[in-house]
Amino acid sequence: MAGDDVIILIPARLAATRLPGKPLADIGGQPMIAHVLARARAAGIGEVVVASDSEAVCVAAADHASGSDRIFEALQHIDPEGRAGIVVNVQGDLPTLDPADIRAALAPLADPAVDIATIAAEIRDPSERTNPHVVKVVGSPVGPRRLRALYFTRATAPYGEGPLYHHIGLYAYRRAALERFVRLAPSALERREKLEQLRALEAGMRIDVAIVDSVPLGVDTPEELEKARALLAR
Repeated sequence: MAGDDVIILIPARLAATRLPGKPLADIGGQPMIAHVLARARAAGIGEVVVASDSEAVCVAAADHASGSDRIFEALQHIDPEGRAGIVVNVQGDLPTLDPADIRAALAPLADPAVDIATIAAEIRDPSERTNPHVVKVVGSPVGPRRLRALYFTRATAPYGEGPLYHHIGLYAYRRAALERFVRLAPSALERREKLEQLRALEAGMRIDVAIVDSVPLGVDTPEELEKARALLAR
């Protein structure tokens, strides 16, 4: 499931609140968006396009040859004839994302019953179990290293013994599912948890989760930017 049928869109907003100019932040001599772009291309699953509100971001990406609403708008401009049947949304602030994990997000879509696919990793750090900034996915196993998502939450869930899974905000949509999703009104649980994927679940859409081995560093603060620079300098 790769090639002409898949397009990867990277939404990159310049006006980030906690780290202004985030996509252009220098990491090892390249802007962060260039690192993400290179990793998306390395996944080798289809065309990669940066969708941004800033010409400077687009230029930076080109020089190094709600997010869902933004990617749908970009998709209409990039692929108006509907060539791509699968759209992968890769966040522009994940410069350490493993290209193999982008490919892993496609696997659940081999099942025609799945509308949206995403990825998660088992929580190893005990502090993350109670951290509301770490989104957990609650799901039923439907195969090796795969869950059917029942809920996403900032709380510690599910209760009891067993693994908890850290959701990674990368999505692979069937094009029809993305078109349906962006036409839905924000849902009650989405507003409460501040997690837009709950809108899909509340509307009866199916989200399956591929389990991967690690969580990429998300860069939202100056401290996280320094950590990314150290990691990518190795």
